[in-house]
Amino acid sequence: MLGVDTSILVRFLVRDDETQFEKARRLIRREVAAGRRVFVSQLVLLGTEWVLRSRYGLQKIEIIGTISALLDANDVQFEDEAAVEEALFVWKDRAVGFADCLIGAQNKRLGCSATASFDVKASKLPGFVTA
Repeated sequence: MLGVDTSILVRFLVRDDETQFEKARRLIRREVAAGRRVFVSQLVLLGTEWVLRSRYGLQKIEIIGTISALLDANDVQFEDEAAVEEALFVWKDRAVGFADCLIGAQNKRLGCSATASFDVKASKLPGFVTA
């Protein structure tokens, strides 16, 4: 299995630089052809969401669709896929950041009783408490 960083994943998704897109595509194809999956860590996923939103102006619904499509791909493995799925589910209906949703989902899965935050919006998420 080969881990990719944010730059590889973003280039593959947005195809804004044809040379880098082709390199990313070939890299991913090579792994898949060898029977291996591509690994996306939560850090890379958070970075990718941030870049898609802030640099490329994608709306939440577009980002959710993009991440969901990656989750459905057999040749991509996410770090704690269940936490990513839960974060997307929570994020779609709330006016908070994806990072807060993922932090809450991950903490819950790791056995935390709650996630404390000074962020007023985040503290209204399920499993969050105001610090």
